[in-house]
Amino acid sequence: MGHQHHNHPDHHDTDIDWAEMAPLLVAQAELFTPLYERALSWLGTEVTEPGLIVDAGSGPGVVSCLFAETFPGARVLAVDGSEPLLDLARERAARLGFDDRFGTLAGELPGILDDLDYPADLLWAGRSLHHLGDQRAALTAFAARLAPGGTLALMEGGLPARFLPRDIGFGRPGLQARLDVLESEWFTQMRAELPGSESETEDWLALLAAAGLTHTRTRSFLLDLHAPASDRARAYVAASLSRLREAFGDALDTDDRATLDRLLDPDDKASVHHRPDVFVLAAHTVHTAVRTP
Repeated sequence: MGHQHHNHPDHHDTDIDWAEMAPLLVAQAELFTPLYERALSWLGTEVTEPGLIVDAGSGPGVVSCLFAETFPGARVLAVDGSEPLLDLARERAARLGFDDRFGTLAGELPGILDDLDYPADLLWAGRSLHHLGDQRAALTAFAARLAPGGTLALMEGGLPARFLPRDIGFGRPGLQARLDVLESEWFTQMRAELPGSESETEDWLALLAAAGLTHTRTRSFLLDLHAPASDRARAYVAASLSRLREAFGDALDTDDRATLDRLLDPDDKASVHHRPDVFVLAAHTVHTAVRTP
């Protein structure tokens, strides 16, 4: 299980091959590092010297390693259902010099958390909860794995990423908004097809309270990579739009398909590979709550 789902689905298949998506997951997490750094800095004001940090749904471990960097006194455990992604997490931790206090645990959430040797002082679920069918039950299971006084931090919600102006000079204005609708429909279908899926009002603070946690907080964090985009940001935008073209091309009208094809053509000066107005703007929201001692 990885951190992100956006921009990667097959429109007709809600199963996700996380190992296949690994390069894009790493690229996205690395590009979004400034956002994660601000979120973790805020968590540092909310959490006092955690001994064990659990990254539930760690993916390739980019954020797990940011936790190791932000909290140098903590042991970090990356938990995920994909062994290939955990291999990447271990390799990254070793490369950055965190391997002496970095571990991994493979298995499906939330049940795999029963294998923890001791409770977590901070349990982070970064856009992984929505891949679990019964989110209310999963939050209760997460809360049960916290040490007294421990914090559960949940990254869910925010705003879809934007890469281009509403009117890009060709095609119908508002292309990304129409792609958002298709992604939202896919997300609803993905949620409905999960084992044990339960519909849930996404009032995250209320759900955290229902799990028996207190002192709820919420904060949103912005990624603002302004135009003209760096080569790395352009590569991410091109990869994201390419996945959307592959996933939703059949659901788009002829004009929008042609617009996407032109945006993705590296030989076209109006493509995202060359145009000067490409940017990356996104917001993620973090919700926290505490297990009362």
